[in-house]
Amino acid sequence: MARHCGAMATRIQARLSTVCSSRWLQDWHLSLGLSGARLAHAGAAERLQREYDAVVIGAGHNGLVAAYPEYEAFMGGMVSALDPLLDSPPVDTAALGKGSLLQQLRNLRALRPLLQAGLALGQQLPRYYEVLTAPISKILDQWFESEPLKATLATDAVIGAMTSPHTPGSGYVLLHHVMGELEGRRGAWGYVAGGMGALSQAIAHAATARGAHIFVEKAVCHVLLGRDGQARGVALQDGTEVRSKLVLSNASPQITFLELIPQEQLPKDFVQRIQQVDTRSPVTKINVAVDRLPSFLAAPNTRDGQPLPHHQCSIHLNCENTHLLHQAFTEATHGHPSNRPMIELCIPSALDPGLAPQGCHVVSLFTQYTPSVLADGQSWDEQAKNAYADRVFDCIEDYAPGFKASVIGRDILTPPDLERIFGLPGGNIFHGGMSLDQLYFARPAPSYSGYRSPIPGLYLCGSGAHPGGGVMGAAGRNAAQVALKDFRSL
Repeated sequence: MARHCGAMATRIQARLSTVCSSRWLQDWHLSLGLSGARLAHAGAAERLQREYDAVVIGAGHNGLVAAYPEYEAFMGGMVSALDPLLDSPPVDTAALGKGSLLQQLRNLRALRPLLQAGLALGQQLPRYYEVLTAPISKILDQWFESEPLKATLATDAVIGAMTSPHTPGSGYVLLHHVMGELEGRRGAWGYVAGGMGALSQAIAHAATARGAHIFVEKAVCHVLLGRDGQARGVALQDGTEVRSKLVLSNASPQITFLELIPQEQLPKDFVQRIQQVDTRSPVTKINVAVDRLPSFLAAPNTRDGQPLPHHQCSIHLNCENTHLLHQAFTEATHGHPSNRPMIELCIPSALDPGLAPQGCHVVSLFTQYTPSVLADGQSWDEQAKNAYADRVFDCIEDYAPGFKASVIGRDILTPPDLERIFGLPGGNIFHGGMSLDQLYFARPAPSYSGYRSPIPGLYLCGSGAHPGGGVMGAAGRNAAQVALKDFRSL
């Protein structure tokens, strides 16, 4: 077993369960799998067509609900009202007053999701407005007395965000995380059998079955533009030109518009907006290979060492009260990694044994707060990264003695690593903050929230577009519908 577990440790560089987007053309092979094999559709490169209908840049895709029924019902009502807004482009307010009277009446149909949401919220609208605008700590104080419960719920309001539970507007991020649905269960989370890469592979196989060609390990150099300024495909770093009628970019807005498009082709105010998007990230992801399950003081392992129910859940540590979360945030705002980091611990192999050799496990640690830029000009070198990881492991050891001794490998991804490896701006898993000033009409910039860009034929379809991050595919689906509508008129 030691030999097999050691092999698992060396393969941890597969970047277990990190979900992201980069400038790679359909790099589908990010996976939790241990084989190290990349199921890439590389053969497509040998069948390069003269022109495609559309080319897509990027890869990947890019809550915890309280136990009390009244709180669940309250949040559920808000989710039900706002959920349809995720499945349609934001209202194009500029188009409402344009065109003929008949066209203006047709444009009014775009207001339907907003009107339906308002009607669904009904008399609760003032309370729901407070959820969207107030600090989540204030909202949770209205519902609960238990500090550990409030702090645990508050983690979903700050996850992936450089915000505190006391930050106004932090309530929306929590709402965003409970909007998801799994097999008809609102707010439920699920693991993908075979790791997150299996989801990408499933999408890839569905696409290739319908005639798509997928190129991997092919970095995009720039978007090809015609003399009319229209997007005409992409140029790869190896010199290959992939011609197409449309281009959809799942890369971040920063990469798409600041690196792949000549700046002189874009409106100055648009470029400025993209440059000013808040992309601060507090996240350091640590992937760990262990030779046994963690045994927690609160719920020790059984003698047979088999996973218990809590091993199959999301485990939140250093969340005894919201003050701890706020203190961790405050330290990061001053350029220092948190002394008691917020830790979300998951053990995917407890549900999917094929991810690790028998008896061994993979542990995913989603931790914050860690600033992208350290104080006093320090860099995230190996010493700094290991010092922070040691601090995280010390915290886990307090809850689960013996954890450190079980570790046989680890992979540490700080915000700069997440940006360098996966193209996440500032290491932000959402391609930009999910604050109210960067949502709906303003995502990624005002007047360009409907997936179309200042470049005709170029669409943004990733987490930097409405409705933001999360493994749900809403931005891609919405963008595809807009692109298809335009494609039919070509």
